[in-house]
Amino acid sequence: MNYPNDARRFAPATQRNREPILKVLRRVLPPTGTVLEVASGSGEHAIFFAPRLKPRFWQPSEPEALLRESILAWMKEVPSDNLFPPIPLNVADSVWSIESSDYSPVNGSKITAIIAINLIHISPFTATLGLMAGAGRILPRGGILYLYGPFKRGGKHTAPSNENFDETLQQQNPEWGVRNLEDVERVAGENGLSLLEIVEMPTNNLSVILSRKG
Repeated sequence: MNYPNDARRFAPATQRNREPILKVLRRVLPPTGTVLEVASGSGEHAIFFAPRLKPRFWQPSEPEALLRESILAWMKEVPSDNLFPPIPLNVADSVWSIESSDYSPVNGSKITAIIAINLIHISPFTATLGLMAGAGRILPRGGILYLYGPFKRGGKHTAPSNENFDETLQQQNPEWGVRNLEDVERVAGENGLSLLEIVEMPTNNLSVILSRKG
């Protein structure tokens, strides 16, 4: 949803999931550094989390130009001094824009965590592969990769609603779909990441916390 003459986009799920996600992030994120949010979408998560997770800094990113405009519009509406302007970034790229010499954090703070909310099921599996490879390259030892969304466990859906959602996703794009958590964990391990914790969330979603091994 959006309003005429207003670049802000609105994602209803953000209002429902932001408080439960924040509770987990406060507990699992490194205490300092920059959090890189991939696929930031409308920007509503960024403007909500950034001021509540100080002294950390928040770097939103989004491959779609219209959504980057939405993030900037939300930043103007709800400013926070630890929230950086969005950058273009596609996790499926073999080298991320944030790894380029052209990118320099606003304050020089290093990335210590990567956040991906509702990404891997609304994208081809190549995005998951790219996300894990990028996290393996960028995160320091002990850095955190946080995933949020629905997952299958042991090849089975955890709820009928997730199965219906999976069917809807694949009707929109055959390459989309709810992923097996075990497949995600396997790819993470291949890129130097280990599973720390799984947290059950409202509406049959999961928080999956991974850490960069030394």
